[in-house]
Amino acid sequence: MPAATLPVLVLLRCVLLEARRGGLPWLALGSIAIGVALAAFVSQVALTESLALQAALIAAVLRACAVFLVAAQVTTSTLREIQDKGLELMLSLPLSRTTQYLGRLAGFMACGVLLALVFAPALLVWAPPAAVALWGVSLALETALVAAAALFFAMTLGQFVPAITATAGLYLLARSIGAIQAIAGGPLAEYGAALAALALYVILLTAAGLFDFQRREA
Repeated sequence: MPAATLPVLVLLRCVLLEARRGGLPWLALGSIAIGVALAAFVSQVALTESLALQAALIAAVLRACAVFLVAAQVTTSTLREIQDKGLELMLSLPLSRTTQYLGRLAGFMACGVLLALVFAPALLVWAPPAAVALWGVSLALETALVAAAALFFAMTLGQFVPAITATAGLYLLARSIGAIQAIAGGPLAEYGAALAALALYVILLTAAGLFDFQRREA
């Protein structure tokens, strides 16, 4: 293993441990329970297309929950570290700021990927495996985008409400773009273009966050 990647992996592990101790797994299970309960309710009131309605409802609920959980986890964790002077301590260590920022971001993105891996199997009852797999990939990339945006805004704005609001606004703007909407049911080519667009947004937000973090005073 290259020595340069070791600090990133250590920071990634610390972020995951903090998320586990903060109750993120229990919140994920609660989100699944809410989605399943709503799907069961729809099955009782829907007259036609009950299975399709259940799949659409639970997919929408789990996607919204995953995005909110990642945004809240990133924002609260980052702001807590800033307010407790933990960030100042980290900046005094012999680690480059790029390594520190990317390590945190990798940990938060890993939280999103794990949420996607947990949420996707819940849809297998209502949707075929291929559709569930594509949904899981798109959710993992969307949570990566939200993690990058939340980390950038938390570092830049320094307050919970403005950071969450800005993250939600950026996410809703991204969701309104036709390329991202094509993830739900477009052809494979459109799906690939949408994933490429998501990856590009993540890279741009990461670059902006790194630029801002380099300017931060120790």
